[in-house]
Amino acid sequence: MAAGRGHLLAFAGLSASYFAHIGFFNPYLPLWLQSLGLPIFTISLLTSVQSITRVFAPYAWGALSDHTGQRVLLLRISAGVALFASLGLWWNGGAWWLSLVLLVMFTHTSSMMSLTEAAMAHLVAGDWGRYGRIRLWGSAGFLLTVFIAGEWFERFGMGHFPAWAGGTLAIVLIATLRLPDMREPPLAHAAQKEPIGPVLRIPAVRWFFASLFFHVMAHFAVYGFLSLYLDSLGYGKGVIGLLWALSVGAEVAWFFLQGRLLGRFAMPRWLLICGVAAVLRMGLTAGGGSWLWALAAAQLLHALSFAAHHTSCIAMVSRHFPGRLRGRGQALFTVIGYGFGGVLGVLAGGAIAQRFGYVVMFGVATLLAVVASVCAWRMLRLEAVTGRPRPAQAAAGAKPPSA
Repeated sequence: MAAGRGHLLAFAGLSASYFAHIGFFNPYLPLWLQSLGLPIFTISLLTSVQSITRVFAPYAWGALSDHTGQRVLLLRISAGVALFASLGLWWNGGAWWLSLVLLVMFTHTSSMMSLTEAAMAHLVAGDWGRYGRIRLWGSAGFLLTVFIAGEWFERFGMGHFPAWAGGTLAIVLIATLRLPDMREPPLAHAAQKEPIGPVLRIPAVRWFFASLFFHVMAHFAVYGFLSLYLDSLGYGKGVIGLLWALSVGAEVAWFFLQGRLLGRFAMPRWLLICGVAAVLRMGLTAGGGSWLWALAAAQLLHALSFAAHHTSCIAMVSRHFPGRLRGRGQALFTVIGYGFGGVLGVLAGGAIAQRFGYVVMFGVATLLAVVASVCAWRMLRLEAVTGRPRPAQAAAGAKPPSA
């Protein structure tokens, strides 16, 4: 039991440090790039580098971790290389140089969460209340840095951005060094590699990934452009940081309480609820930018549109991709949602914002959230009619048993 608590604390520390890095980097990267004099579309291209790496890096790292079982070692390597690459942010070599630096950084940091989620899903063994208690430390880390960094950059300007990048990544590296050296049992790696194709042919799984794709694509209006949108409306960096912190505060509250709440509905129904919350969030952001209370209400919906959605997705992936499929399943979650969905979301968002403005862009994000909700509803109907077939059944075309 003591070892179990130690493992939980180690992963809580990694979650806190990793999201502390994300909490300053993602919200303020566009503002730092803007301070370098880059135009909006170039900024959208550079911020999309993270999503581009999520198209290939997580699945490659996930497959490698499934093959070797060395998830913790791979996490340490990723953190070390990302820290070294961040030194390149100190040299202003133009957009091409920044794209190269960000490509190396994100290729390694974008793999970290899929590796961590795979290890944590194995550790909690379906106890999503315990998962929430680990994950809320990540939200707390994000909350801390998004607020402190906002005040720092408001007072001292954006010139310290590279120092923040290096410092937070150094803390991430230290956290990975404190993880237990968890490996899959050797016998599991002697077994034949389980194919992933049969699971992907299950209709409910395909609708799940479709809903994930559109849901995350809609949210990249927030991830990529909320800070620029608020800045264009005249809000100071302190207020911008406060609004980001408000959303993460709601996220922390959800992760703390989700053990009591998630059991009220099945996971597919939660995905539909989260989709509806995303529609409301994007709509309020698009139409209520002039009212701080509307923006605050939209950010509070982050508890459902992100936190509840994230846990529901991890649960669905763990259900459909158990055992030796776990690493690749978590990687597909990242690739389809934050990879393809992120690339298209950021690039399309940048083009729309530059031509038509941020309000129209958030309006398009609202429509994407509607599509995601429809896909979640279709998945819910399929899950209600049929149970999940075993991969062998799906490969043979057998009908699943009735739920």
